[in-house]
Amino acid sequence: MTDQGLTPDRIDTSRPHPARMYDYYLGGQDNYEVDRAAADQLMALTPDVRLSAQANRDFLQRSVRDVVRSGVRQIIDVGTGIPTSPNTHEAAHAVDPEVRVVYIDNDPIVSVYAGAKLTATPNTGFLLADMRDPVAITENAVMREHIDFSQPVALLLVSVLHFIKDAEDPKGLISALTEHLAPGSRLVLSHATGDFHAKDTGDRGAEVYAKATANLSLRGHAEILPLFDGFELADPGLVQVSRWRPEGEVSAELDRVAVYGGVGVKS
Repeated sequence: MTDQGLTPDRIDTSRPHPARMYDYYLGGQDNYEVDRAAADQLMALTPDVRLSAQANRDFLQRSVRDVVRSGVRQIIDVGTGIPTSPNTHEAAHAVDPEVRVVYIDNDPIVSVYAGAKLTATPNTGFLLADMRDPVAITENAVMREHIDFSQPVALLLVSVLHFIKDAEDPKGLISALTEHLAPGSRLVLSHATGDFHAKDTGDRGAEVYAKATANLSLRGHAEILPLFDGFELADPGLVQVSRWRPEGEVSAELDRVAVYGGVGVKS
């Protein structure tokens, strides 16, 4: 892993950072006043942001356990973000300690926090790369050391695609990342949406992220569904993350979760 010379005392705290804002939503400590101010502004607009973030995190853990139980023993987690336990490898290793996990993020800030926390465990690696350059991901030495592309892989794109603009062709990027995946591979995807709020609320929320280091592109169900092209959606399909194979009763407040999620299977 490389941190490109970035150390915590050189982190830019002049602008809010989505990974640190997400950490704040989840109750973490790896954030700064600028992040908390932006997050509080967003939560004033949409009070369910923290609820959605936690529901999304729970979806990540449930889906990881599910794909491992299905027999997949390799995971690529794109858009890792700041580590928040249980992380992907912890959820996977709770089912099978031999599962191999490669974490990927395009932000050196994340590598400052992620390195030792995510790679100290056997069968894990971290790669500083951008999903907008799929070849740099699939051909990287860290990737090739951990992942055998002749065997099924679970590709996790959890809460990352809403930071990819339409002009950057999110569907094309997914196709480039998944075209070489073996049959039986999984695509685990979640995406923030404005479907559960008034349009002006979503627009104002996007304005908050416009001042951050990454912009927000909310998409509706009809726009997210085609991102699974080439994969067969497992039951219950593309639903609110709180409704994806819940473990126990789903409370009424979780109907307000503004994140869709699903798992696709490659035939």
